[in-house]
Amino acid sequence: MAQDTIQTFIDRVVQSPAPYTEMDRQYVTNRIFALIGDGDAQTTTSADPIDLVAAMVETAVTNGKIEDAPSPREILESQLMDFMTPLPSAVNRGFWDRYQQSPSAATDWFYQLSKANNYIKTRNIARNVVFPAQTPAGKLEITINLSKPEKDPKAIAAAQTQTQVSYPLDQLCMTNEGYLGRLGYPARSNHRIIRMMLGGETWGFQYSPYAYFAEHAIFLAKEHRPMVINQHTFTNLLEIVRQLPTYFVGSNADLPIVGGSMLTHDHYQGGKHTFPMMLAPVDRGIALGVTGVTAGIVQWPMTDIRLRGTQPEPLITAATKVLKSWIDYSDESVDVRAYTDGTRHHTITPIAYRDGADYVLDLVLRDNQTSAQYPDGIFHPHQDVQHIKRENIGLIEVMGRAILPARLKAEMAEVSKYLLDQPNQIAPMHQAWADGLKQANTITEANVTAVVHQAIGNTFARVLADAGVFKRDAQGQAALDKFIAQV
Repeated sequence: MAQDTIQTFIDRVVQSPAPYTEMDRQYVTNRIFALIGDGDAQTTTSADPIDLVAAMVETAVTNGKIEDAPSPREILESQLMDFMTPLPSAVNRGFWDRYQQSPSAATDWFYQLSKANNYIKTRNIARNVVFPAQTPAGKLEITINLSKPEKDPKAIAAAQTQTQVSYPLDQLCMTNEGYLGRLGYPARSNHRIIRMMLGGETWGFQYSPYAYFAEHAIFLAKEHRPMVINQHTFTNLLEIVRQLPTYFVGSNADLPIVGGSMLTHDHYQGGKHTFPMMLAPVDRGIALGVTGVTAGIVQWPMTDIRLRGTQPEPLITAATKVLKSWIDYSDESVDVRAYTDGTRHHTITPIAYRDGADYVLDLVLRDNQTSAQYPDGIFHPHQDVQHIKRENIGLIEVMGRAILPARLKAEMAEVSKYLLDQPNQIAPMHQAWADGLKQANTITEANVTAVVHQAIGNTFARVLADAGVFKRDAQGQAALDKFIAQV
């Protein structure tokens, strides 16, 4: 039997914050055998719980306890890691006890717990390609996302014959906490959610399993309801950064094309990261007529109105004033239309954070119109840059961190070969772009990666410019000033 592996894992379990002690060793041993089976099995010399669990998952496959497929493996891994995870009540008690010391003490503890039990997939995240790029828009952050596992073909096939299950309603519902998982739906046995009060109702705070930045957090409404941007949103965002002053928090927009990937459940994203947009300076001040608020236009490819003040209430008033004006505002001279055929097109991507004693609220104007020329969106990445980025520009990318598809890693390797005149299989959609790079650069083995990375950064800067409602040229800024004047 894989006794050494199991006993080493149980050593880690009884040392962890989980509710097990030395007296529980035999009980936990038998519970593990029930999951993985008895008999000869893979062993490991590592004491890292992730390696120990991987060995026990292999044991389960060998013993026929689970099928050798991604979904069953993930479900068992989550079940085993649950042994190392305190009950939800204990996690919440541990968080709020530490909160009395400081907000950072509480978030540090919860973040470390979520990594230690492998809810946050740190090894997967480490596979992501990440690099900076100095561009006309400033220093942007580029990531090629390789962390999320590929779709399980067996799960895709099974989905065609499976009875449709509506529990949990979606991956952001609190009913995911402790959920076993199923084919095509993630395992959540080791998932824990902190409860917090926002605007008189219960919200949840958790971390993202496949984080895009440091301490990537998700704040989710207990009630299952669609995304919405309104005065209550601004109140909630500022309350979160009051309670967690080292974190930023923002909301994806509440409309298709300019919104995030999940509009069916009201939620925000935050974390301990300073994005390029947050470092961008104010281009010029503006007057919104709200005492206690200083406001300005940020020097950024997308249209960002920055509000600053020492108290949240005036910021909420000013933000609500901007939102109400923007929802109904049109200016045909710059293709800005609030409605077409009764369909609303305007909303805001709001981001809140602290700067010393000040509260800061960035309001990024969004417009989700389409046209014959731009069927994917007038203020969406245009066709000539979609070979790099064709997906929606959500909250994280609005702030200057590109989340690019995994396909680009292999595709850029072929582009590099093409630039070096080596045998290659460059995708046709990259051909014109690569030809431009050849003409503009002297390319060598030593600099080809830097050239490609810089070109990706410049393309992402263009993506942000495409998504900007009031362009950074004279016409666009004059039109923006016209809008501000009537707020």
